[in-house]
Amino acid sequence: MAKIKKGDLVQVITGAKQDRGGDRGKQGKVLEVVDGGRRVVVEGVNYITKHNRIGQTQRGTKTGGIETYEAPIHISNVALVDPDSKKPTRVGFRVEEQVKDGVKKTVRVRVAKKSGKDI
Repeated sequence: MAKIKKGDLVQVITGAKQDRGGDRGKQGKVLEVVDGGRRVVVEGVNYITKHNRIGQTQRGTKTGGIETYEAPIHISNVALVDPDSKKPTRVGFRVEEQVKDGVKKTVRVRVAKKSGKDI
Protein backbone atom coordinates (compact mmCIF):
# COMPACT_ATOMS: atom_id res chain seq x y z
CA MET A 1 0.00 0.00 0.00
CA ALA A 2 1.34 3.42 -0.94
CA LYS A 3 1.92 6.10 1.66
CA ILE A 4 0.63 8.88 -0.60
CA LYS A 5 -2.37 8.40 -2.87
CA LYS A 6 -4.47 10.41 -5.30
CA GLY A 7 -6.71 12.85 -3.43
CA ASP A 8 -4.46 13.20 -0.35
CA LEU A 9 -3.62 16.62 1.06
CA VAL A 10 0.17 17.04 1.04
CA GLN A 11 2.67 19.80 1.83
CA VAL A 12 5.92 20.52 -0.03
CA ILE A 13 8.79 20.16 2.45
CA THR A 14 11.84 20.94 0.27
CA GLY A 15 12.92 23.53 -2.25
CA ALA A 16 13.02 27.30 -2.27
CA LYS A 17 10.90 29.25 0.19
CA GLN A 18 7.77 31.01 -1.03
CA ASP A 19 9.25 34.49 -0.51
CA ARG A 20 11.97 33.53 -3.02
CA GLY A 21 9.46 32.27 -5.57
CA GLY A 22 9.54 28.60 -4.54
CA ASP A 23 6.89 26.16 -3.41
CA ARG A 24 8.14 25.06 0.02
CA GLY A 25 5.32 25.15 2.56
CA LYS A 26 2.51 25.08 0.00
CA GLN A 27 -0.29 22.59 0.54
CA GLY A 28 -2.34 20.99 -2.20
CA LYS A 29 -4.27 17.94 -3.25
CA VAL A 30 -2.54 15.12 -5.13
CA LEU A 31 -3.99 15.07 -8.65
CA GLU A 32 -2.17 11.93 -9.80
CA VAL A 33 0.66 9.57 -8.95
CA VAL A 34 2.98 8.95 -11.91
CA ASP A 35 6.19 7.11 -12.79
CA GLY A 36 5.37 3.94 -10.87
CA GLY A 37 4.58 5.78 -7.64
CA ARG A 38 7.81 7.80 -7.53
CA ARG A 39 6.41 11.19 -8.54
CA VAL A 40 3.21 13.08 -7.76
CA VAL A 41 1.38 15.98 -9.39
CA VAL A 42 0.13 18.40 -6.72
CA GLU A 43 -2.58 20.99 -7.31
CA GLY A 44 -1.15 24.53 -7.38
CA VAL A 45 2.49 23.45 -7.01
CA ASN A 46 5.43 23.38 -9.47
CA TYR A 47 3.83 25.31 -12.32
CA ILE A 48 5.78 25.27 -15.58
CA THR A 49 5.13 26.96 -18.91
CA LYS A 50 5.11 25.05 -22.16
CA HIS A 51 5.21 26.63 -25.60
CA ASN A 52 3.04 24.75 -28.09
CA ARG A 53 3.05 25.44 -31.83
CA ILE A 54 0.07 27.53 -32.86
CA GLY A 55 -2.26 25.79 -35.26
CA GLN A 56 -5.85 25.82 -36.42
CA THR A 57 -8.71 23.39 -36.01
CA GLN A 58 -11.22 22.54 -38.74
CA ARG A 59 -13.49 25.35 -37.55
CA GLY A 60 -10.72 27.93 -37.72
CA THR A 61 -10.10 28.44 -34.00
CA LYS A 62 -6.51 28.86 -32.89
CA THR A 63 -4.80 26.25 -30.73
CA GLY A 64 -1.47 26.27 -28.97
CA GLY A 65 0.48 29.17 -27.52
CA ILE A 66 1.85 29.36 -23.99
CA GLU A 67 0.23 26.94 -21.54
CA THR A 68 0.92 26.55 -17.81
CA TYR A 69 0.32 23.37 -15.88
CA GLU A 70 1.55 21.47 -12.83
CA ALA A 71 4.62 19.30 -13.37
CA PRO A 72 5.33 16.19 -11.27
CA ILE A 73 7.64 16.42 -8.25
CA HIS A 74 9.39 13.60 -6.44
CA ILE A 75 7.36 11.89 -3.73
CA SER A 76 10.17 12.39 -1.19
CA ASN A 77 9.71 16.16 -1.44
CA VAL A 78 6.16 16.10 -0.09
CA ALA A 79 4.68 14.99 3.22
CA LEU A 80 1.13 14.02 4.06
CA VAL A 81 -0.81 16.61 6.09
CA ASP A 82 -2.09 15.52 9.52
CA PRO A 83 -5.92 15.74 9.61
CA ASP A 84 -5.83 17.22 13.15
CA SER A 85 -3.03 19.79 13.18
CA LYS A 86 -2.90 20.54 9.41
CA LYS A 87 0.89 20.14 9.57
CA PRO A 88 3.08 17.61 7.73
CA THR A 89 3.43 14.18 9.30
CA ARG A 90 4.90 10.80 8.55
CA VAL A 91 2.69 7.86 7.67
CA GLY A 92 2.43 4.55 9.51
CA PHE A 93 0.24 1.51 9.10
CA ARG A 94 -2.00 -0.40 11.48
CA VAL A 95 -3.21 -3.91 10.68
CA GLU A 96 -6.84 -4.63 11.46
CA GLU A 97 -8.92 -7.74 11.06
CA GLN A 98 -12.36 -7.33 9.57
CA VAL A 99 -15.05 -9.98 9.48
CA LYS A 100 -17.41 -9.77 6.53
CA ASP A 101 -19.91 -12.52 5.79
CA GLY A 102 -18.05 -14.84 8.15
CA VAL A 103 -14.72 -14.37 6.36
CA LYS A 104 -11.76 -12.84 8.18
CA LYS A 105 -9.74 -10.33 6.22
CA THR A 106 -6.67 -8.35 7.28
CA VAL A 107 -6.65 -4.71 6.22
CA ARG A 108 -3.81 -2.17 6.45
CA VAL A 109 -4.96 1.27 7.56
CA ARG A 110 -2.84 4.41 7.09
CA VAL A 111 -2.21 6.31 10.32
CA ALA A 112 -0.71 9.76 10.94
CA LYS A 113 2.36 9.40 13.18
CA LYS A 114 1.88 12.76 14.97
CA SER A 115 -1.74 12.40 16.05
CA GLY A 116 -2.41 8.69 15.61
CA LYS A 117 -5.57 9.42 13.58
CA ASP A 118 -6.63 7.37 10.58
CA ILE A 119 -6.08 8.94 7.19
